[in-house]
Amino acid sequence: MTEVDFSQITAYQRYKLMASLIVPRPIALVTNLNAAGVVNAAPFSMFNMLGEDPPVVMLSINRLQDGQLKDTAANILSQREFVVHMTDEPLAAQMHACGQTFPASVSELDAVGLHAAPSHSVRPPRIAEAPVAFECVLHETLETPSRYVFIGRVLWMSARDGLIDTEKWRVHLQDYHPVGRFGASFYTRCRHRFAIGDDTAHNPIDTL
Repeated sequence: MTEVDFSQITAYQRYKLMASLIVPRPIALVTNLNAAGVVNAAPFSMFNMLGEDPPVVMLSINRLQDGQLKDTAANILSQREFVVHMTDEPLAAQMHACGQTFPASVSELDAVGLHAAPSHSVRPPRIAEAPVAFECVLHETLETPSRYVFIGRVLWMSARDGLIDTEKWRVHLQDYHPVGRFGASFYTRCRHRFAIGDDTAHNPIDTL
């Protein structure tokens, strides 16, 4: 076994190991508003669901090298609202492009050719092209020397037509093709799936 004492390596070395081994990670493409009302959009892969009652998601955003905040972190702290979008294969290239550095006066949505649609319960708009959008208000904030961790409480969800059966509350997984973050600069698809257990016959996602 390769043994690593995390207290004896740098934060960057810990990041490289953890970010390459704890994979795949879902990608949140997050929209928010700055004080001037400009729509900011940025992708984050330190993201996940934390619970359903209340419905909460976690978003972890690193500080910049000079200690300044990324626009998304600053806007969430200021406005206390944001929208988390899941990224699927058709959206992947534009999601990645939203990670570029743009002036605060420029909306990433305009820069990469995405379109804003009104949200139902928060001011930041959702992305029309995204398969799923979770409208969130800031529920709790955790702060570490290197990051802000935002806990968002989901108020509303919008999903692409046909993706969800709202009578049985099932997602049509055969029509859902999200991408995840893999190690280094790699992404991964979720098309190759398999089921284990007694529910296989009722939920045959291994046939994709």
